[in-house]
Amino acid sequence: MSAAVTHSQPFARIQGTGSYLPDNVVTNADLQARGIDTNDEWIASRTGIRERRLALEGQTTGDLAYEASLRALEAAGIAAADLDLIVLGTTTPDIIFPSTACLLQHRLGANGCAAFDVNAACSGFIYALATANAMIRSGVAKTALVVGAETLSRIVDWNDRATCVLFGDGAGAVVLQADSEPGVIATHLHADGGYRELLHTEVGISSGFRDEPNHGMRVLMTGNEVFKVAVKTLDAVVEETLAASDLKKSDIDWLIPHQANLRIISATAKRLDMPMDRVVVTVDKHGNTSAASVPLALDEAVRSGRVQRGQLLLLEAFGGGFTWGSALIRY
Repeated sequence: MSAAVTHSQPFARIQGTGSYLPDNVVTNADLQARGIDTNDEWIASRTGIRERRLALEGQTTGDLAYEASLRALEAAGIAAADLDLIVLGTTTPDIIFPSTACLLQHRLGANGCAAFDVNAACSGFIYALATANAMIRSGVAKTALVVGAETLSRIVDWNDRATCVLFGDGAGAVVLQADSEPGVIATHLHADGGYRELLHTEVGISSGFRDEPNHGMRVLMTGNEVFKVAVKTLDAVVEETLAASDLKKSDIDWLIPHQANLRIISATAKRLDMPMDRVVVTVDKHGNTSAASVPLALDEAVRSGRVQRGQLLLLEAFGGGFTWGSALIRY
């Protein structure tokens, strides 16, 4: 599914960004001290991750989303009551229902606007952004809050070295608003459920649910195969994005990728002929935060002053499903 601009419609522009990471910092050395058969050199050389943040006891995905949303709204200079849409990407909602977006809406004081969750795993924020963009472009909404938030630590098997070292918790958000100037230029979304077994959980509500701690829920991943497919599909979506907008690789000012693995990020940058100093990398600080990682990286780049108004950004992500997608943005 793709969406591109026509000049008879309003554009959706990012007016503000925000992010939040829990206070609980867990380094690679901390994991080793917990008895996990690993060390800093092993993790960092394979993933680029040095530390991750884990939600505190009782801290939920919604709590993280709330903090990131407050920061985005403040940066945009927009009151929560002015929102007419909230789309929240997550694969670790607070509860099955109401959606975490609805819980967030009430907490912000934005009652009455449309609010719903999107589950596309690590591509969740890109999917949520594309959805909100389409609703603004069509005139259904004028001001939207788009959030990516996760507490993946709750479904990680802490005895599985292959996965527990990778994931962390966090949230990121942007405020989109209808505008006459181009903002979100194009989005491209894809999925292929045929790859389910390479990255998935066995447990849900109507399948696999069992009476044991965490109901048997844990992330299962075949890392090498996931890496191969991720690099291939991200290469393809980058090419698709550039071709659809008649752009050259050199037109992109910043690549803001899903923060899953530094090797995947580097491979995508190489495909774009983009030096790593034009790539936003935050995976070393928080690990793979799934749907939260792209907006976390975007907010860090904006607040550090690297990303400037008028620059062209390419956002991309890949996750369980498999899902993958991109967003081309004039910031």
